[in-house]
Amino acid sequence: MDKFGKSQAVKRTEDVRFLTGDGRYVDDISPAGALHAYFLRSPVGHGVISALDVSDAAEAEGVHLVMTLADLEAAGVKVAMPSSIIDNRDGSKGAAPERPLLARDRVRYVGEPVAVIVADTLAQARDAAELVMLDIDDLPAKVDMAAGGEALHAEAPDNKAFDWGMGDEAGTQAAFDAAARTVALDVDDNRIIVNSMEPRGCYAEWTDGRLHVANNGQGVWSHKGLLSKAFELEEDQVRVTNPDTGGGFGMKAMPYNEYFCVAQAARALDRPVRWMSERTEAMLSDNGGRDLTSLAEFAFDADNRITAYRVTSKCNLGAYNSFFAQFIQTQLFSRVLMGVYDVQTTWLQVDGYFTNTTPVDAYRGAGRPEAIYVLERLIDRAARELGVDPWELRRTNFIKPDQFPYDTATGETYDVGDFDKVLARAAAEADSDGFAARKAADAKRGLLRGQGLCYYIESILGDPSEGAKVVFNEDGSVSIFVGTQSNGQGHETVYAQFLSDQTGIPADRITVVQGDSDLIAKGGGTGGSRSVTTQNNATLATVAKMTEAFTAFLADEMGVPAAEISFDDERFRAEGSNLTPTMLEVAEMAREKGRDDLLSHHERATLPARSFPNGCHVAEVVIDPDTGHVTTDRYCVVDDFGNLINPMLAEGQVHGGVVQGVGQAVQERVVYDEDGQLLTASFMDYALPRATDVPYISFTSEPVPSTANIMGMKGCGEAGTVGALAAVSNAVQDALWEHGVRQADMPFTPHRVWEMLNEDRIAAE
Repeated sequence: MDKFGKSQAVKRTEDVRFLTGDGRYVDDISPAGALHAYFLRSPVGHGVISALDVSDAAEAEGVHLVMTLADLEAAGVKVAMPSSIIDNRDGSKGAAPERPLLARDRVRYVGEPVAVIVADTLAQARDAAELVMLDIDDLPAKVDMAAGGEALHAEAPDNKAFDWGMGDEAGTQAAFDAAARTVALDVDDNRIIVNSMEPRGCYAEWTDGRLHVANNGQGVWSHKGLLSKAFELEEDQVRVTNPDTGGGFGMKAMPYNEYFCVAQAARALDRPVRWMSERTEAMLSDNGGRDLTSLAEFAFDADNRITAYRVTSKCNLGAYNSFFAQFIQTQLFSRVLMGVYDVQTTWLQVDGYFTNTTPVDAYRGAGRPEAIYVLERLIDRAARELGVDPWELRRTNFIKPDQFPYDTATGETYDVGDFDKVLARAAAEADSDGFAARKAADAKRGLLRGQGLCYYIESILGDPSEGAKVVFNEDGSVSIFVGTQSNGQGHETVYAQFLSDQTGIPADRITVVQGDSDLIAKGGGTGGSRSVTTQNNATLATVAKMTEAFTAFLADEMGVPAAEISFDDERFRAEGSNLTPTMLEVAEMAREKGRDDLLSHHERATLPARSFPNGCHVAEVVIDPDTGHVTTDRYCVVDDFGNLINPMLAEGQVHGGVVQGVGQAVQERVVYDEDGQLLTASFMDYALPRATDVPYISFTSEPVPSTANIMGMKGCGEAGTVGALAAVSNAVQDALWEHGVRQADMPFTPHRVWEMLNEDRIAAE
């Protein structure tokens, strides 16, 4: 087959098995005879456990084991879930209450696991759960983001988890005091449920004292380390695998209660045990995303240049600290606090609160979509209040190309950028000049049309180091072992394509091996849009090491000094030699000579700096004022992802991210009642976008190659969501502005939009 060319749009090879039902997901591969686990979960949002008797359940038909927290502790399991804690403004640590694997004495959210029942069948385990005597004395539930109320934890008597700040508070206040104009806006960012296509699941088995846990996560090494600590095992006594994974979006990156409990059940019974979440169970127990409210403020000089930016946020952690939770709306939010604008005087203050709701953690973008949403909503409002064009206000305040590398006020270094060029391309691609005519035509039909703009920038997160191992197999195929984990992004295609580009090995001879802690010693998993840049950087290092080793070997075979041998990404060549072997041919020559050391090559590499993808989203919405229904009618994206390996896969990532952003903006919202009961716990009540809710999404690449890696690449996995929230919201606000609506918050459901348009009438009634 032809050699893949750089930036060639190649169809995903893994899609054939996915679409024909040959994917191997965790629920497909559980060992024969594995027992089924079922988790008994709290039916109330907050209360003291006054009785927990599992004796009848333990005697039920088919039941092998019923475990509570006391059983886990008796078995020596370390039952405290791990979490990351930030520093408060005074230097003390944020609150770090215990989050037990199963409830200890008290329940703090609907869905919190209390006991696990293991039986021959799932139906038997579920039936036995009905026999557990669980009495809970209700306590008042706290569901708001404010200090006070019934304390969830002794470590946070006022329910405040942390008080965090970054920047120059006094300098920012001075800039506001001296400002020619100031603009402020309250911005709500509604909680969502991630709803990956494949819910979470796992199985566990023990062999000769060695633990194997398979789960559908976003990497295996973090789980391996945490399991070894919980069970006091050496790390080589733990193996973690990720099979095919049907969506992660950050939600599957971290540890969950169930994985540890299932592992202990398998140890106690000396039998494999499996668990698979049902959809409503997932809605109750998967970490939620977003859920914060912010007051954002700009100070301007007389020339409409921003002189200072201040954000004061409150964020909802849910009932406990999840793994990354305290960092999401603080340090990760701060990564792109000022976006693409040249402002050095900033202050970010965030208060985190515990509530009787499901814990909140990373969701596609993890802090960066939230930051850009706040910023781009405010700059749009500022344009209206200042009476200037929103496109022009952005241009006025952009960081200019000659200012790079640019050190931001929060400690990031943007390596390159040409934001004005990307914005101009977006205006052309979106036919911005034709918007007025489209608006007028809709007005004649009694409809409201609005245009929204968002210019985003993303900060690539995660471990900058990664490893790659290339193995030449006896059958002439090649395996590349990677430290990241595909959750549907197309890694099997893009990694094989990249290795093929660098070596000339046909891509159809390359197999990508991932998700097994026994097969590669270390890896950073997938998250923060890190995968392609870090993994291909490691692949380059491995190819360089492999080329050097092969060149030394060929010096004898070709009869020329190694220094005279070159490799042109396809064949080795040297003046005076008729031999021009490919990589595969050299490997076969080495095998025939007994040089097994040349058949496997491994190297790790570290990116010297992060890359910063950026781009412009332009959305147009149409609103029916009689019903409040919002239609996302046009959507245009122009992205600077640097050099692209496979534009088709990049565009697919953008499409998926935009749809998730549109979903949150127009439809998705988690609702709890005053008792902490989840009212949106099924797809009857929680509205995911469907195909009819999403327009054609135009994607254009306008690359400014990164200088942070030799490939000139920038990550793209989360960018679609980062840009979509503000683009759609600003479009809705634009459509509603001339009708007197000044505060438009997501989600823009028909009822909420109708209420915004009829606020005066409703108030009069």
